[in-house]
Amino acid sequence: MSGSTLTVTDLPARLAIEQDILARRNGLELNLEEANAAHRKPIAQNRPHGPQKPQFKKKNDPGIEEELQLEMENEQILMNEAQPDIPAVGNKRARTPPGGCLGNRKTMVRHLLFFFFSGLLFLHGDAARRKWPTLSGDAPTVIARGGFSGVLPDYTASAYLFAEAMSAPNVVFFCDVQLTKDGVGICRSDLRLDNSTTIADLFPDGGKSYNVNGKSVRGWFSIDFTADQILGNVSAVQNILSRPSVFDGSYPVTSLEDVVGLKPPQFWLNIQYDMFFKQHKQDMSAFLIDAAGRMRIDYISSPEVGFLKNINGKVGKRNTKLIFKFLGQEEMEPTTKQSYSAFLNDLSIIKSFCSGILVPKDYIWPVDDNLYLKPPTSLVQDAHKQGLEVYAYNFANDIPGSYNYSYDPIVEYLQFIDNPDFAVDGVLTDFPSTASEAVACLAHNKKDAAMPKDKPLIITHNGASGDFASCTDLAYQKAVENGADVIDCSVQMTKDGIAICLDSADLMSSTTAVTTFMSQSAMIPEIQPNNGIFSFDLTWSEIQTLKPDLQSPLKQANLPRNPAMKNQGKFMTLAEFLEFSSDKAVSGILINIENAAYLASKGLDIISAITTALTNSSFAKQATEKVFIQSDDSAVLSRFKEDSPYRRILLIKEIISDAPQPTIDEIKQIADAVNLPRSSIFPNSGGFLVTITNVVNKLQTANISVYVSTLRNEFMTLAFDFFADPMLEVANYVSQVGVDGIVTEYPATAAAYMRSPCYNFTERGRYTVLPIEPGSLMQMAAPGAAPPVEAPAPSLTVADVRDPPLPPVTSENASSPIASPPSAHSSGQPSNVMINASLLLLVVFTSMAFLS
Repeated sequence: MSGSTLTVTDLPARLAIEQDILARRNGLELNLEEANAAHRKPIAQNRPHGPQKPQFKKKNDPGIEEELQLEMENEQILMNEAQPDIPAVGNKRARTPPGGCLGNRKTMVRHLLFFFFSGLLFLHGDAARRKWPTLSGDAPTVIARGGFSGVLPDYTASAYLFAEAMSAPNVVFFCDVQLTKDGVGICRSDLRLDNSTTIADLFPDGGKSYNVNGKSVRGWFSIDFTADQILGNVSAVQNILSRPSVFDGSYPVTSLEDVVGLKPPQFWLNIQYDMFFKQHKQDMSAFLIDAAGRMRIDYISSPEVGFLKNINGKVGKRNTKLIFKFLGQEEMEPTTKQSYSAFLNDLSIIKSFCSGILVPKDYIWPVDDNLYLKPPTSLVQDAHKQGLEVYAYNFANDIPGSYNYSYDPIVEYLQFIDNPDFAVDGVLTDFPSTASEAVACLAHNKKDAAMPKDKPLIITHNGASGDFASCTDLAYQKAVENGADVIDCSVQMTKDGIAICLDSADLMSSTTAVTTFMSQSAMIPEIQPNNGIFSFDLTWSEIQTLKPDLQSPLKQANLPRNPAMKNQGKFMTLAEFLEFSSDKAVSGILINIENAAYLASKGLDIISAITTALTNSSFAKQATEKVFIQSDDSAVLSRFKEDSPYRRILLIKEIISDAPQPTIDEIKQIADAVNLPRSSIFPNSGGFLVTITNVVNKLQTANISVYVSTLRNEFMTLAFDFFADPMLEVANYVSQVGVDGIVTEYPATAAAYMRSPCYNFTERGRYTVLPIEPGSLMQMAAPGAAPPVEAPAPSLTVADVRDPPLPPVTSENASSPIASPPSAHSSGQPSNVMINASLLLLVVFTSMAFLS
């Protein structure tokens, strides 16, 4: 990492050295061969400590391969030369655990080397040179809460080192300090250890109740256990259910000395409960003052005014910044008995004893009760006028903050660091790599900047269907605004032969049909295994009486999409879609065709309806906008001749692991491209990527383009390896796999990445997000903790590709299919001429009946 103290192999090498430290402390002179044969000890023995940092060989801007070789040499230097010196704090000496090493050292080094080299974010200095609207004018600081706590158990050595490897070079290690019964400082997020460690299992009778800031709280408290009991026995666990649990029990609780031994680029200590420790005869102020004299502490924060005033002027020898931490606005500050919101009225008071403030992010960008953004407050500007730095906290990729962000965490960061009025001075986050991307890659980029000419296509799935109801005018308009290259229409047929755009023939999935046409529901096994209300059983006029229904694929997980626009937008006929597309700056359109054989049995010729609509549109008269015809039925694609101007895409819905040559030869006869599920490229098991298949390479070698679908932003759709960061998933399919296009419901995320300087990782002078190594993250888990790897998916066979010819269209439907009702306005309502003609006909028939 150029411009940083961390090198590519530095992290895994340090972990190896930690194991040497443990071995020496227990009188075990393990050499590399012995360590390679050692098994992971019980969690009670897993306590790493940090090494001193040796001198590395220098780099002179080598290429990536040369850089890796140089880092391998540096790793050997680390292994051979490091002699650790763990500092003591106050009168407390560094503790020695009962023994054991962290496990198979050589294997761990290898796995971490693969992972961190592959996923490293390089800094080449552009962001640092920009002028930012922060108080100092420097780039906002990325602060890692407990390390990379979004993936690994927080406040562990591995979580801190993981954060350093995956983040900006000046990343800050954030430690919430708790004191043990004998006065040793440990890093834990809360006074109660039972929510994030194994302490309750090891000491089942250790739970107690205490008064904490006026509230009775029960748990396993640090003050009831000695350092030997905690550091020698207790391991960390993940305390958020949506995060991986396979690392639980693998990494020990860390002391302050342990974290300092890791040589953090910057170090931040937060003292949350000074008054509580005072009540239990522990002097946190004396502890911190003594610690500041022995180690570099860059920041000390606390929500207690009395504590900060007490240490003000006593820890400043090394330019330690004191930061006042705001809690909830209606919570009471324990020293002054004022609400935290009251301090906002006079920030000059805070300036008298602090150099900055740490505030919940909603102090700056509040949200309403429906989770939509309100206008920003003036807090950042007001604090900067007082000379106070502003840091914001509560950032986590897997805890959505507002529907305005479309489940893209980078969009949220940009609200705080890249808007015209202000930028915070730093963000405290559980996912420091994503914050680093926002600072390095996305901030200060022009939203209308031209994209690289050789980039993959951004293809929509039902328009921008993550933000608006699928296949509506609003979804398509949003997709165009967000930078989609190709917008899509999944064509369905109405009872009266109108071709329309809808995600499915079943209207229950994307409309309010249930409330009106439930009596029309039917079971059609050729379409789907469950009941539905189908477009071909209703006329276009009947469908127009319905409203769109924006549904989330993750509604069971309580992750709805843009509720305020749930029923907004207008359905479009195919003809209207083509007219809309021809007027917009898109590279092409994609027409998706399904159920052609069944529709033929209903007397509906979907292929004729589509070809007629295309012939009558401007797409038949120009060559700049491409037309893609997609289907999962080879017989449908065969109806579009090879010499036609349309590119044919075979939609492969099944997950596959391989495409043998005979199958590829069969595909070439019917299609120019294939559309694959994500797991056909990155198979996963238990939420972790396992490997990368060779399917894309084999198809592209045969001159068949490959598109991947369907990408979504919601964190629960992402493998853990992507750190709940949808842009990182895009980067891997684009940069590592080299797909020709991505099919997404959130085109804005893909477009932002491809417009950013991070997209072209060969360009020097930029940040770079290199692809991850599938399988490496899962292999960091303890043996037996990771989920069993599932059997590979089947290979794609010729029989999977080859479909029988389409049946002839029956005469069940008397009227021929048409692309659009010729006498309807764009609103879908009948014209006045048609209404007047109908009225006249009614008068004639009434008169005849009367005369008879």
